[in-house]
Amino acid sequence: MKSEWVPYAVGLAAILGGWKVYSNAPRKVLKPNEFQEFELREKTILSHNTAIYRFKLPRPTDTLGLPIGQHISLAATIAGQPKEVVRSYTPITSDEEKGYFDLLIKSYPTGNISKHVASLMVGQHMKVKGPKGAMVYTPNMVRHFGMIAGGTGITPMLQVVKAIIRGRESGDRTEVDLLFANVNPEDILLKEDLDTLAAKDPKFRVHYVLNNPPEKWSGGVGFVTADMIKEKLPAPASDVKILVCGPPPMVSAMKKATESLGYTKARPVSKLEDQVFCF
Repeated sequence: MKSEWVPYAVGLAAILGGWKVYSNAPRKVLKPNEFQEFELREKTILSHNTAIYRFKLPRPTDTLGLPIGQHISLAATIAGQPKEVVRSYTPITSDEEKGYFDLLIKSYPTGNISKHVASLMVGQHMKVKGPKGAMVYTPNMVRHFGMIAGGTGITPMLQVVKAIIRGRESGDRTEVDLLFANVNPEDILLKEDLDTLAAKDPKFRVHYVLNNPPEKWSGGVGFVTADMIKEKLPAPASDVKILVCGPPPMVSAMKKATESLGYTKARPVSKLEDQVFCF
C-alpha cells in the first residue's frame, strides 16, 4: 500500500468498525404513534384455537422496547369491517429476549384480530404499535401483588411475575399470589411455565380455578368468588395491589368482589396508583 493512502485506510477502518458496533447495538424498535410491520417467523400450536406467534424484529440485537406491565396494539384491515380493526395484546416475552417477540393468542369465533393472526402464514406481516397502558412495573412498588387472571388474561401477569423473579438477585422482594381461572384443565395456558416459576420461587404462588374440574381436583371450582380472593390473595393494605385481567364479565365481577372485601373501588379506567388495577 502506498504510504499516502495509509491515513485514508485507517480512517475507513475506523468508520467501518464504528458502523459494525452501531449496527450491533441493541435498539428499542416500538414507536408509540406509528404502526410498523413485523414478520411472522414461527407459529407454535398449543391447542385447536391457541398458539404462540413469534414475530421477527429487524435486527437480531433489537428489542421491542416494552416496559414491564405495558402492552402493544395490533391492527389489520378485516373484510366486512368499515375501518381498520385494532386490539391490544401483551407479549409473553420481554426485552431480555432479543431479535423477536412472542404473542400468546386464543382465536375466538367473533374475534376479528385473533382470527386474522391465526390465518397468517409464516413470512407474512402484522402491524404493531406501542407501548400502551398505565401499568409500568418497578421493583418493590408494592409488598404483595394479588393477581386474578382468566384465560389469555394470564399474559400481563406472567410478564410481571417473570420480571419480579428475575429481579430477586438485585433485591426485588415482592410476593405474588395468582388466581388463574379457566373452564377445563386443557384450557390452562402456560401451566408448565407457571408451575416451574412457582417451584423455584417460594414468594410466587399460583392457585388454579376450573369450571369443569377433573376427578380428585384440589384447586378451586366454579367462578372466582370473594371468598376465594379472601382466602388466597393478600388482604387490603396500603402496600398491596390487586391486578385483574380477563374477559369483560369476569373483570366486572372482580371489581365488585374486591370492593366488597374492602379494597378501594376500581375506577372505570385504571391508573398506576390504583389499589385494584384492571388491564
